[in-house]
Amino acid sequence: MNGKATTTRTKLERGRGALGPALELVHTGRAPTRAVLTAELGVTRATAGAVAAELEALGLIHVDSRPGAAAGSQGRPSHRLSVDDDGPVALAAQVHADGYRAALVGLGGRIVATAPVHSTVTADPAHVLGEVVEAGAVLLRESGRRCVGAGLAVPSAVAEPEGTALNPMHIAWPAGAPVRDIFAERVRAAGIEGPAFTANDVNLAALAEHRHGAGRGAQHLLCVATGHRGVGGALVLDGRLHTGSSGLALEVGHLTVNPEGRPCSCGGRGCLDVEADPLAFLTAAGRTPGPEVSLLRQSYDLLHTEYADHAVRRATGELIDRLGLGLAGLVNILNPDRIILGGLHRELLEADPDRLRAVVADRSLWGRSGGVPILACTLDHNSLVGAGEMAWQPVLDDPLGALVR
Repeated sequence: MNGKATTTRTKLERGRGALGPALELVHTGRAPTRAVLTAELGVTRATAGAVAAELEALGLIHVDSRPGAAAGSQGRPSHRLSVDDDGPVALAAQVHADGYRAALVGLGGRIVATAPVHSTVTADPAHVLGEVVEAGAVLLRESGRRCVGAGLAVPSAVAEPEGTALNPMHIAWPAGAPVRDIFAERVRAAGIEGPAFTANDVNLAALAEHRHGAGRGAQHLLCVATGHRGVGGALVLDGRLHTGSSGLALEVGHLTVNPEGRPCSCGGRGCLDVEADPLAFLTAAGRTPGPEVSLLRQSYDLLHTEYADHAVRRATGELIDRLGLGLAGLVNILNPDRIILGGLHRELLEADPDRLRAVVADRSLWGRSGGVPILACTLDHNSLVGAGEMAWQPVLDDPLGALVR
């Protein structure tokens, strides 16, 4: 072995422990160049170059050694780093009250391909998960990509360590269904490589937004969202989901915001879950939900096309006030540095941002002087992206260990 090869190997061995952190920096867009990567990792330029070259050899990133210089700049521009658009993918799946869908998600939170939505969720989780995995397997065969693993987002708290759907309230699955085991078995049966994971859909939406969307850069990120039914919440602390001692933290849908309100399936009354979701909005607006499209789509259409209608504006105000009351309570307890809202809540924020922010400020201990920023989620299909993030995590932790086997 010549001296140059020995030097290169020494640099790589020195930086091998930095492969995971380096990949995460490129994956989240925080290291667009080798110079930034060098500074973020705290290593020499040569070591950073060896690390980037190894990640490129694994088919994970692309290194552009001859980038064009910006107008007016001086000196040689740093090598540009980006995820490999033709690299491996994760299988991502999501089940919600109005259907289920599979997708392929690459590094950088990119959705590479999606399967058509299936609109009927039966009472048998094994049947539904078998269908969604098969849809994902078809996508993988068509793409010809390597699969690093699979992730599933479900509309339920997922108890740890069992991996059971504790309270799938808006789908007809039995409480305690072993969704993680079922999903993993279906993934193996389909011949799909890599580990399989399952988690709550809002948790995964928050993870995706923290890495690639409106939550990027937040240290204590609170996400609250309503999709097709119900209300969910999640908290990301220093880049990691806070799921509590058994995976059941942040069940914000069961905060009481109207003591005289609607009965909730949890046994309570006036919970955020039934006072600030699409069905509550349609009901408050005096609309009878139809079967043609999802409740979420009906709510979107009502807000966007009939907001001038007095009943719709009144319903919007009512839901904003209920949501704001719940958010204020969470701010008092959690003291987040940012709140992001998804689903119908994002649309309510955009309809009257001043009203929502005023309710939260008036009801929180910190008042207007310490108001927390409230932003809209920015990623399309963020729960699917989050399911992909979960499957990518072993690779982000240890690229060589996960891919070289």
